[in-house]
Amino acid sequence: MKRILGILGLFLAVYVLTWLLADVFSGSDRASFMTEYNHVNLLKRVGLYGIISVGVAFVIITGGIDLSIGSVVCLVGVGLPFMLTELGWPVLLAVPVALGVSLVIGLAHGLLITKLRLQPFIVTLCGLLIYRGLARGLTNDQVYGFQTGFKGLKQLAVWRLPITDSFGIPAPFLIMVLIAIVAAIVLNKTTFGRYLMALGNNEEAARLSGIQTDRMKIVAYVICAALAGLGGMLFVLDTNSAAPADFGNFFELYAIAAAVLGGCSLRGGQGTIAGVIIGAALMRLLYNTINLLPWIPNNIEFAVIGTVILAGVTVDELAKRVAARRRAAQRDA
Repeated sequence: MKRILGILGLFLAVYVLTWLLADVFSGSDRASFMTEYNHVNLLKRVGLYGIISVGVAFVIITGGIDLSIGSVVCLVGVGLPFMLTELGWPVLLAVPVALGVSLVIGLAHGLLITKLRLQPFIVTLCGLLIYRGLARGLTNDQVYGFQTGFKGLKQLAVWRLPITDSFGIPAPFLIMVLIAIVAAIVLNKTTFGRYLMALGNNEEAARLSGIQTDRMKIVAYVICAALAGLGGMLFVLDTNSAAPADFGNFFELYAIAAAVLGGCSLRGGQGTIAGVIIGAALMRLLYNTINLLPWIPNNIEFAVIGTVILAGVTVDELAKRVAARRRAAQRDA
């Protein structure tokens, strides 16, 4: 809870500071941050990145990692319009196939990691390269989109829950909230969630206590890949086109940074969905801040991501040491 309150406090501080610097003290009569358009776009981006962040949180809690998220987003994001426009498949066939590919990818990751005992870093790094290569080969490096058709499908990305005449909560954010609620219930209120935490804390102890650790890991990677696939569909619906050479590039870094910021320990066994969502919101807010403030170079975005991940890992390590010292002091007392 303290970690969640800390990241929430940081989010609010950055939010207020951005408002002050972009609108109040900018010297311009027109607001750039505190506008309905900006906030609708911010909520949409939080929703899109929040979905893939929830997925990677399940993997990180097991003590694993998934570096292939961006390439899965690319493969599905390019593959869906390719199936619809190039192959002429109906929506009711193309969408399940796209999600099915994501599930198969997650299953393959899980089996390679649990049955062949390959390192998650290596498996998913290879996946990053393979799925990007498949997307580029499938489309011959051509940009694919929905053009002017499939209005019913594209409506999913532009629909908003109306709050006022000009402001509404975008569909991707609502989808993320629904996924987050389900994920939080699974982690906190089910046997699966308790076993997942136990696996991340001490895999050997979990196995000796009768937990099917291999099965738990496989399910975690399937969840991660499935949400990456769903994110890929929503991203391409939002942009209406996808270039296989760069679509989804570095998305895994955004997702991992959000999870780490939100309290997921890279050692495993620790993390909350609420924290992950706040972490994703903070990452998108920082990106928004960089773009709105003219005196901050736009090309330092990845420097910010790297700093955030490093800070999160450092705080996690320091917290672990403090907790260990307290337990040692209690034993000696």
